[in-house]
Amino acid sequence: MSQPPEPTELIYLPSGSAMPALVAAGIAAVVIGLFTWWPYAAVGGLMALAGLFVWLRVNRAEIERMPRTQHTDTAPIPLASLRRD
Repeated sequence: MSQPPEPTELIYLPSGSAMPALVAAGIAAVVIGLFTWWPYAAVGGLMALAGLFVWLRVNRAEIERMPRTQHTDTAPIPLASLRRD
């Protein structure tokens, strides 16, 4: 039995991150702080902003590491065949 050929098209997945959970916890703290005590809202806002800032920086670094072009060995579907007149 022969081995399948090596793939030429790569799939890039982002790395795992706790930043979405931190942003969600910060937003929840803001909402709780609006109804209870204002320092909860202030701390939650800072948590949400810091988590969002770090999340965007990590995302930007991952996008910069991705290759700009990829060699494909499959033919794309021509758009003209998908058009219905």
